[in-house]
Amino acid sequence: MARPSRYPLELRRRAVRMIAEVRGDYPNETAALQAVADKLGIGSRETLRNWVKQHEIDAGQRPGTTTEESAQLKALKKENAELKRANEILKAAASFFAAELDRPHTRS
Repeated sequence: MARPSRYPLELRRRAVRMIAEVRGDYPNETAALQAVADKLGIGSRETLRNWVKQHEIDAGQRPGTTTEESAQLKALKKENAELKRANEILKAAASFFAAELDRPHTRS
């Protein structure tokens, strides 16, 4: 199970907006990321870079798996695992009852 994020969603959104606003004020994107990360107390500029990248994917500006698609895929994988477990239980029960039917019964 994934751990919850250290940073609240609103901070993430604010950081991404700030990057968009100050990108032109710095010689490169790395410098802009570092400045915003320092201002907001974000531990790593790479964390911020990942947030910006995911925002671009969600906005359709970059190819990749959106946040919504990732959540759907995770839910489907979980459902698939549950169905596989249920199927194994049913197979075991069917073989158990089939073996019971094949046994000769003695009447008392």
